[in-house]
Amino acid sequence: MTFSAHDITHMTRALALAREALFLTSPNPRVGCVIVGADGVELGSGHTQRAGEAHAEVMALRDAQTRNNPIKGATAYVTLEPCSHQGRTGPCCDALAAAGVARVVVSVLDPNPLVSGQGIARLRDAGVQVDVGLLSTQAHELNIGFFKRMTHGTPWVRMKIAASLDGQTALENGVSQWITSAPARDDGHAWRARACAVLTGIGTVVEDDPQLDVRAVTTQRQPTLVVMDSQLETPPTAKLFTPQRPVWIYCALDNAERRQALEAKGAQVVCLPNDSGKVDLAAMLKDLGQKQINEVHVEAGHKLNGSLLREGLVDELLTYLAPKLMGQARGMTNLGPFTSLDDAKALSFHEVTQIGPDLRILARLSR
Repeated sequence: MTFSAHDITHMTRALALAREALFLTSPNPRVGCVIVGADGVELGSGHTQRAGEAHAEVMALRDAQTRNNPIKGATAYVTLEPCSHQGRTGPCCDALAAAGVARVVVSVLDPNPLVSGQGIARLRDAGVQVDVGLLSTQAHELNIGFFKRMTHGTPWVRMKIAASLDGQTALENGVSQWITSAPARDDGHAWRARACAVLTGIGTVVEDDPQLDVRAVTTQRQPTLVVMDSQLETPPTAKLFTPQRPVWIYCALDNAERRQALEAKGAQVVCLPNDSGKVDLAAMLKDLGQKQINEVHVEAGHKLNGSLLREGLVDELLTYLAPKLMGQARGMTNLGPFTSLDDAKALSFHEVTQIGPDLRILARLSR
């Protein structure tokens, strides 16, 4: 299928709308929709709202109605295949067809088995022309965690690390505030905000007593906080307990008294031990997938980082490198020591951007 320059322009606009929903729609995907008349003029537009509320197509139809713009014969540009099932909202494919849309341009198919291909089939059965594949890479990236969960049953795991240019994350005495600049820290909050869950370890909780919430950017929701705590040592007085977000604690050794104290603070405690007396990390990710977590944002110490990497559970690294050298200090992970370079974890650079004085490197694990 060959798309026109006008098609690209309108889908680019739909993708921009979808990005406006980046911090909003979880666990649903971020979707944008633009409806355009035969003369190329935009008639209505919108993006998916919070879970249980209107999807992008319905928002665009409502916008067109508000503007008193007739839809019959128009083209709709949608960044994800219109849904075909009755969930908390009705099927969007039926809404578009009923409105008289003549053509629908879809960026990428929905990986949800309840939808995949069926939304397009129903539109075509209703006599609507459907063209698929425009700017599909961008649409997939925008919902990379949703695609991972729908196809593998587990979330996309993004490990955030702030380090010096020589790869150190803290001094030997534990001091780490602040290695990177304020712009880099604010940018890190934006990545927190887009995630469904922030994951940390008990070592970080005990040493730093962090909040690990989103403060530097505006968001309507706080991601769930997940704590890996094998022995249930999380203090009930920890700053991480806030009324704005759920806290899930995964342990390996249950303790009724400690569990009760943590549950009294609103925490949900899940016991998933492995044979070594630690939390079964793979089972934890499967559990998070079942709980509709699309993206996990890891902010932990070198021990948990190393464990996740060793077990092949990390999809990408979000690394901020400050232009400074810290010498002998604490590194990013406790991987190794390796005896061969063949044992090294291979990465591919996905994106390199300067944020203030620092570098932000998005690198993906080679599979």
